[in-house]
Amino acid sequence: MSIILLFVILFALLILGVPVAIALAGSSAIFILFGPTPPMVVAHRMINGVDSFPLLAVPFFILAGNLMNTAGITERIFNFALGLVGWMRGGLGHVNVGASVIFAGMSGAAVADAGGLGAIEIKAMRDANYDPGFAVGITAASSTIGPIIPPSLPMVIYGVVAGASIGQLFAAGFVPGLVMALSLMLMIAFFARRRNFPRDRPFALAYLWASFKAAFLSLLTPVIIVGGILSGAFTPTEAAVAACAYALFLGLVVYRTLTWRRFLRVSFDTIETTAVVLLVVAAAAIFAWILTSNRVPELAAGALLSASDRPWVILILINLILLAVGCFMETVAAITILVPVLLPVAVELGIDPVHFGVIMVLNLMLGLLTPPVGMVLYVLSRVSGVPFERCVVATSPFLIPLVLVLILITFVPAITMWLPTAIYR
Repeated sequence: MSIILLFVILFALLILGVPVAIALAGSSAIFILFGPTPPMVVAHRMINGVDSFPLLAVPFFILAGNLMNTAGITERIFNFALGLVGWMRGGLGHVNVGASVIFAGMSGAAVADAGGLGAIEIKAMRDANYDPGFAVGITAASSTIGPIIPPSLPMVIYGVVAGASIGQLFAAGFVPGLVMALSLMLMIAFFARRRNFPRDRPFALAYLWASFKAAFLSLLTPVIIVGGILSGAFTPTEAAVAACAYALFLGLVVYRTLTWRRFLRVSFDTIETTAVVLLVVAAAAIFAWILTSNRVPELAAGALLSASDRPWVILILINLILLAVGCFMETVAAITILVPVLLPVAVELGIDPVHFGVIMVLNLMLGLLTPPVGMVLYVLSRVSGVPFERCVVATSPFLIPLVLVLILITFVPAITMWLPTAIYR
């Protein structure tokens, strides 16, 4: 069977609304069934795709994010961010970004940020008479910071597939994540001046100190996770376990906001989410193996490298491909399928695999803000009650600063590589 037919079957299944994991596994099974390869290869390759120690970090980081949302940690973070930057014009917009930066150091997932912090942020902005569309737009855009600043679930998946150091990937995402936050805050300042947004609360040192004390133990979570990884005290997987243990300690012992009933619900939600993620990884693994065994990565690399002899042209083409794929494919599946295809091209251009990982993840995060997949937009539409179409329109202006940051980190590697070079190399 032709590789072209494999893609035709895949896209036909996706258009029909078949779940991504089933579409990947089904198209792969059909391809193998009509070829010389034994059908048992499907099961073997899918099992091998998830047989990885670093992937153990995925369920634990998902559980940690769910525990923090349920235990009320997100609300304490929001109140601290309000005291820190709420005095600025358009203050709740800046609070939105600041809270996402802090929560990014805990959950590592854009959807967790949107679903947890998003509900609090959008309600607060609505109560302060902000336009609901603006509230949804900045909440969606700021949620993409989560998978860039460590820890990051997409970085874990990329590290497993690419064979790159997950610790270095975490370190590489820290500065770009802060640059993203700064760019979004500049966009908020532009809107605040243009629309005459208010200052949501005067700066009060007493309120800042009180909110800091209330959130202090919560704020230690990213210090424990990121500090432990960067210092070498934890592997990323061990850091995920430590994050869960600390979140349980805060919810059950310190804040006493986490009941056993809530814990059971969180556990079932985590099991469901983890099963979906790992099923996509397994299905994408067999699809990627078919592409590799049929020399598709080599052919794709040759085609890209023959398009131009200028590296910056190839980088632009790679970014355009990733942006397009992010609009139609779930992040985990896109990483698993595209890394074997595009990473050899990046290495041929002299791009460090760690740097390329940040470029790929940021591209795919932008896909969470664009239809038809746009998972963050669907979550926020449900949380806010704003129609999906209006969410798309409201989010589009915030894509401008994020795309500019993408261009910046693509062509200025020092922004990404400075920290991992200083720590690991």
